[in-house]
Amino acid sequence: MSRPEAASALAAGPSASGDTGAAPRVGLVLLLSSAATFLAVLDTTVVNIAFPDLHRSFTHASVALLTWVVTAYAVPFAALLAPAGRVADVVGRRLLFLGSVGLFAVASALCATVANLPTLIGARALQGAAAAGMMPAALSLVLALVPPAQRMTSIGLVGAAGSVAAAVGPTLGGLLVDAWGWRSIFLINLPLGLLILLGALLGLPRDVRSGESLPDPIGVLGITCGAGCVVLGVTQGSDWGWRSASVLGLIGIGLPLTVVSLARARRHPAPALDVALWRSRTFTATNVTAFFFGAAMYAYLLGAILYLTVVWQYSEIKAGLAVTPGAFTAAVAALAVGRLVPSGRQWIAPVLGALVFAASVAGMYLLLGDSPAFLAVWLPAGLIGGVGIGATLTGLSVVASVSLPPHRFAAGSGLLMAARQVGGAVGIAGLGAILAAGHGMTAGGFLNVFLACAICAAVAALSALFLRPRRP
Repeated sequence: MSRPEAASALAAGPSASGDTGAAPRVGLVLLLSSAATFLAVLDTTVVNIAFPDLHRSFTHASVALLTWVVTAYAVPFAALLAPAGRVADVVGRRLLFLGSVGLFAVASALCATVANLPTLIGARALQGAAAAGMMPAALSLVLALVPPAQRMTSIGLVGAAGSVAAAVGPTLGGLLVDAWGWRSIFLINLPLGLLILLGALLGLPRDVRSGESLPDPIGVLGITCGAGCVVLGVTQGSDWGWRSASVLGLIGIGLPLTVVSLARARRHPAPALDVALWRSRTFTATNVTAFFFGAAMYAYLLGAILYLTVVWQYSEIKAGLAVTPGAFTAAVAALAVGRLVPSGRQWIAPVLGALVFAASVAGMYLLLGDSPAFLAVWLPAGLIGGVGIGATLTGLSVVASVSLPPHRFAAGSGLLMAARQVGGAVGIAGLGAILAAGHGMTAGGFLNVFLACAICAAVAALSALFLRPRRP
C-alpha cells in the first residue's frame, strides 16, 4: 500500500480497521489504553527502588542475582513486542488486550506472593511477556477506534501516560516500599488490572478476524529467542564481563538467529514480523530514531536515580521526588504535540524534542558536580528534559501511525516499541560499561553517562530529519 493509500485508509476511521459493533466511547478507549500503558511502563522502573528491601527478604542472594528481577521483565518485554503486534493484527486487538491484561494481573499476584527468589524471577518474566502484548494492543485500539479528527490528541494522551509512568516509578515505588514493603509494588497492579479488564469486556467492540493465518511459529520463536539473547547479553555485559563466554555466546547466538529469522519473514506467507513495513522510509526512520532515543532516555532515567542516591546521598524517596517534575513536563509536552501540532508537521516534534533533551542532559554534564545543586541546575534541566521526552515519544507515535495502513497498526506499534526497548537495553548496558571503564560510581562517572546520553539523543534528532515527508 502506498503512502497516499495508507493516509486515505487511516482517514476512513474505525471501519477500515476491521472492527465492528457499536462505536465505543472515545473516553473509555483512551482511559483503558492509557491505564494499560501506564501499568506496562511503570513496572520497568518501579522495581529499581525496591532493591534494598528485596535484599533484606532474600539475604542469601547476591546483588547480581537480584538484578534478574529487573532483567527478567525487560528481556521478554523487548523480545516479544514486535511478534505481539503481529499477533494482534491477526487474532484481534481486543482479544490480545484482554488476554495480556489478565495475564499481567495474574503475574503481579504471583510476584506479590512468592516465597523464593527463583519464583519471583519467573513471575517477572511472565509479567514482561504480558506487558509486551498490552502495549501494541493498547495503542492500536486507539488508532482503530478513535475518530480520525481526535487521533493525534489521543496518541498524545497515551504517550503522556507512558511518560508519567517512567518518571514517577521511582517515587511511587519508594513510597510503597517504605510503607508496606516490596510486595506492595506488585499488589498495586491488581485493582487497576481488574478495572481495565472489566472496562474492556463491557466497553470495547468485538474484533472481526482479518482472515490471515497466525504468524509463522518458527519465525516467532526465532525472533523472540534471538532478540532475547541479544538483549540479555547486552544487559548483563557490565556484570558478567564483555569478554566472558556467557555474554559472547548470547550475542553470538542471538544476532545470527535474529538475522536468519528476519530473512525467513521476508519469504514466509504469514511472517512473524511484517518486515514489509520497513519499505516505508518514514516508518524505518521512526524505528531508528526510537532506538537511539530509547538508549539515551533509559540510561538517563537510571543514571539520574543512581547519581542522586550515590553522589548527593539522597534517600530513595527524595531521589524519586527529585526526578518527578520532569514527568509532568513530559505529560504536558505529549498532550501539546498531539493536540497543537498540525498534521504534516509532526515530524518536527521528534527533531526538536530530541535536541531539547540532548541540550538538557549536556547541561547536566557541564554544570553538575559532587555538591548538590538542585534548584540551580537539576530542577530546570529536569523540566526541560521532560519536555524533550514527551515531544519525542509522542511525535514518533503519530508519525509512525500516519505511515501505516490501518490493518497494520498493531504490527507497526509493536516494531516501534521494540526498537525503543532494545535501544533502552543497549543504553543501560552502556551506562554500566561507562561506569566500569572510567571513574566508577562517582560524580565523574555519572557525568560521562550524561554526556553519552546527550550524544545518543543528538543522533536521534539527526535520524528524525528523515521523518520529513518528501515533496511530490
